[in-house]
Amino acid sequence: MQFTKKHIIFLIVVIGIASFISIYKLPYYIYKPGGADALNPIVEVESGHKSEGDMHLVTIRGGQATPVQYLLAKILPHQEVHPLDKVRPEGVSEDEYFHAQLQMMESSQEASTVVAYQAANEEIDITYNGVYVVSVVEGMPADNILKPGDRITGIDGESIQESSDLIELVETKEAGETIKVRVERDGNKRTEEVKLKRFPENENKAGIGIRLVTDRQVHVNPDVSFSSGNIGGPSAGLMFSLEIYDQLTESDFTKGLQIAGTGEIDYQGNVLPIGGIRKKVIAADDEGCDIFFAPNEGGAEDSNYEAAADVAEEIDSDMEIVPVDTFSDALEYLEQLNPGEK
Repeated sequence: MQFTKKHIIFLIVVIGIASFISIYKLPYYIYKPGGADALNPIVEVESGHKSEGDMHLVTIRGGQATPVQYLLAKILPHQEVHPLDKVRPEGVSEDEYFHAQLQMMESSQEASTVVAYQAANEEIDITYNGVYVVSVVEGMPADNILKPGDRITGIDGESIQESSDLIELVETKEAGETIKVRVERDGNKRTEEVKLKRFPENENKAGIGIRLVTDRQVHVNPDVSFSSGNIGGPSAGLMFSLEIYDQLTESDFTKGLQIAGTGEIDYQGNVLPIGGIRKKVIAADDEGCDIFFAPNEGGAEDSNYEAAADVAEEIDSDMEIVPVDTFSDALEYLEQLNPGEK
C-alpha cells in the first residue's frame, strides 16, 4: 500500500488525538481504591517480635485525570472525580502538595511512635523545635508572606514549641490585630508582620490561614524505622501504632489474622476521621483482610465507621468492621480475640 499525503495527515491527526486523550491533564482529580500493604516490611523495631498475622496500611490511589481516565472514572464503580482546586488549593504546586503530604506522613509516624512506646512502657524522649507551615490558605493574611516549609518559632516575642502554642496565642487576638511571626526559612531567621482576618467559612474565628505540623524530635529505645516511600498523608497513624506496639511486645496481637484499618492518630492516642474510607474498605477486602478498624467519631451519624460498615455490606465483605475512638479501643479488641477468631 502506498502512503499518500492524506494518509500521513490522517495518521498524524490520529496520533495527536490518542496522545491528547491519554496524556493531557484535565483540571480534575480521580480517587479509587489502592492497596492494603502489610506493615512488617515498612515498620521495623530493632530486635522487634514477629507475629503470625499482619497489620495492613490501606491506601487510596489518586492522580490528575486524563480524558480517558476521566471517562473511565465516570463509568467504573468506586471511583470519584473531584475538581482539582478542591484537592490541591490554587497556587499550590504539585511538588508543594506532595511535600505537604509527606510532612503529614512523618508527623503521623511520630505520633504513632509516641503512642505505641508509651503504651508499651518503653524508653522515649521528645524535644520540640517549633512548628512547620504545611500549607497556606489562599486569600488569607499569610498568603504571600509565609510559605510551606517555614518554621515558626515565636509569636509576638512568645516562644512557640507546639502547634497548640500558636493556636492558643492566636485565639487571644481579634480580627484586624497584627502579630509578629518569627520564622526560619532556608537557614535564615526573619520576622514577618501578619494581620489576622476572619475565616470565610467561620466568621466567629480569626486567624492567618496556615496549616501546621509540630517539629518534634522523638528519640526511642529500641530504635524504630519507617520505609513508607512516597506514601503521604496522616491516615495510617492508627495502624502504625498497632504495628509498633505488636513488635515491642512479646504477645502476638494479630492472633494470626490480617488486620487493616485507618485513622489519623494524635499524640494522646485519639483516632481521628479521614477521607476516602469507602475505598479503603474495598482495598482491604480485595487483600483478604479479616478485620478493619474505622474511626467511630464518638458514635456520630455519618461517621467513618458508618460509611465503612455500609460499603462492607454493599460489597458483601466478610471483614469485621470495628469502630474505634482511641488506640486503646483497638488494642482491647485485639486482646480479647482468641487465635484464629475475629
